[in-house]
Order: sequence, then structure tokens, then C-alpha cells
Amino acid sequence: MYGLSLGVSRVGETLPAPIYALLSGLNAATVGIIIFAAVQLAKKAITDKLTRILVFFGASSGMLYTALWFFPLILLGAGLIAMVWDFRWLHRIVKPLRKRRSADQWTNHENTSIQNDRNAIEMRISSTLVPCPNVHEDVERSVPGSPDAMTENNEAILAGETNIVLSCRRGIIVIIVFMISFVVIMILRGLLTDPPRGYSLFANLYLAGTIIFGGGPVVIPLLREYIVAEGWVSPRDFLFGLALIQSFPGPNFNFAVYLGSLATKGSSLPSAAGMLIAYVGIFAPGLIIQTGIMGVWRSLRSRPWFLCLLRGVNATAVGFIYTAVYKLWTTGFVDESSQTGNSLGRDPWWVIITATSFVGGAWFNLSPPLAILLGAALGLVWYAVVKT
Repeated sequence: MYGLSLGVSRVGETLPAPIYALLSGLNAATVGIIIFAAVQLAKKAITDKLTRILVFFGASSGMLYTALWFFPLILLGAGLIAMVWDFRWLHRIVKPLRKRRSADQWTNHENTSIQNDRNAIEMRISSTLVPCPNVHEDVERSVPGSPDAMTENNEAILAGETNIVLSCRRGIIVIIVFMISFVVIMILRGLLTDPPRGYSLFANLYLAGTIIFGGGPVVIPLLREYIVAEGWVSPRDFLFGLALIQSFPGPNFNFAVYLGSLATKGSSLPSAAGMLIAYVGIFAPGLIIQTGIMGVWRSLRSRPWFLCLLRGVNATAVGFIYTAVYKLWTTGFVDESSQTGNSLGRDPWWVIITATSFVGGAWFNLSPPLAILLGAALGLVWYAVVKT
């Protein structure tokens, strides 16, 4: 990704017309891939009406407002909503106004609901411990296999890592130290009137790495908001890199390396420094949090409130993927007159490319690299037919 960023940084402001058509085809195919990932992840995240609402809520809120502080607030709020719903605190307020149920029936229903949620969340959390090479493999690994076998394997993995990493006490210390560092970094980011580019880049990616839950395509809207909206990377270069990374091995988090290198343009920092800052900023929070959580996991996994909290956070994070779809769709078409991008809906051909990418992955197991190449080829076909 660093080598790709070096090549893109040397590209001029204006490209040949066929290259714009190719790039628009890449973007349209990428949207189809991300839609496929979003649908598959939503199928697993949605376990009841509440999670269905939270997925919709995450997608809608992310489309309407994209301030830096908004995403973590939404995730926290969704987790608290899930806790209130699962523990039926509102039910206790409304209960006197409704027909009373028998005490035994209510208790059995509540215990069964919490136990089902706990099993679903453990499967979801454990699946995020394995790094996903790309969007296509994210989707494949999100499809559950045998629940009993998966639970046994995950328990063995978690137990083994807990013994190796930290004790419960040290895990709590790691989490506390991380939270202090996060608060300090965010306060400094808000107080400094003209912070250095390197610090701003690190702080933004540190924030993104902290609030990302679920991995895979969830990172895309955050990276766009924290990098492109700051004016450090052009929408054209962002879309170009995003399209190509779907064809490369490795997690989508590697995209931050590409963006970090480009973000140093116009500053005193060399591109290699931006790459290292972005790499540490996006990966460090997850590694630190995972290390701390492993120390206290055996205790937390038996706490219904914690599992309910994660259930709400996970469903809302999946909704953020649809935010990425919306953002990419509205800026996916680029040409000489619109470097910042226009909607792919302006021409039915781009809609067909997006649909082809989605249908190919959903029904015919079309791999992302082939879908990207097909989108590029169809973009050139559009140029040959329409422009010439």
C-alpha cells in the first residue's frame, strides 16, 4: 500500500478521460462488494427486532451527521439501549399499565432471551479475533458454521490467549492506561489551535482505531471522514486506493497506511513518516484493547450487561457499513470536470456495474479481484460507447 501511495502521489491533477472511466468502474464495483459484505454481516448481527432497528439507526445516523465525536457517541448509546431493552427496565415501568403475565413465564422468557443473546454475541466477538484478509473473506467468515463446534473452538482459543497474555488485574490496568491515553490525546487535539499534521493524523486514526467494532468495511466511512474531510487526501485518490485494496490481501485497516502516506503531502513530514504514524494510530488501539480484554474476558463473558452492551454496539457498527455505501455511491463517478466526485446514479451503466458486482459475489462466488477487474473493463466499455 505504501508503494501504491507513492505512485498515486506523483499523478497529476488531471488524468486522461479513459482513466476516469476506468476509475468510475472500479468505484462502482467496489460499492457492490461492500453492499454484499454489509448484507451478510447484517444477517448475522440481526437477532431480533431491536438489532434490526439498531442496524437501521446506525446507517441512518451516519448518513445524516458525520462529526468526529458522533460515531463513538452513537455506538455507546446503542450499547446502552440494548442493555435497557434486554434487562427490560422499560418493561418494568410499563408493566403496571399492561396485563400482568405470570411470574414464572416472565422469568423463563427473560433468562432464555439473555442466554440466546450471550451465545450469539460470543460467536460474533470471537469471529472478530481472526484478522480478515479482505472484504470477501470478511463475509465468508461471518457466516456461522456449527454453533457447538464454533463455541468449543472459541472457548479454547480465548482460554489459551487469556493464560498467555495477562491476568485479570493486569488486564484492567492495561485498559485504564489506554483510556487515559485516549482522553489525553483527544483533549490535546481539541485544545491545539494549529496542531502539526503528524499529530492530527495520529489523533484521528487513534480515534478511528478505538471506536471501530466489527472490522472489515466498518473502517471505510471513518477513514473517509477522518482523512478526506480534513482535506489531506482528495476524494479521487481515496476512491482509487479503496478500489484497489479490495484486490489485495490483508485487512482493510491497511488502507490507513496508503492514506497516511498521502496525508503528508503539503507538510514537512516525509511520506514514510505518515505511513508509520497511520499504521501505529489505526492498529495500536485494537491491539491494546484486545490485550486488556483478554485479561478480564473470563469475568466479563459471564456478565449479561456486558454481552448486551456489545450486542447493541455490534449491530450499530454494521449499520455504519451502509453509511460507507451511501458516501461512496454519491462520490463514485469522477471525470475532468468533477475531481471531487459525483453520484454513480447519474448513469444507469454504473448502477449495472454495481449490481453485477453484488450479484456476482452473492450468487456466483465471484472474488473481489475479479469483480474489480470486471468493473474496470465495463468502465472502459462505457467510455468507448458514450464518449467516442
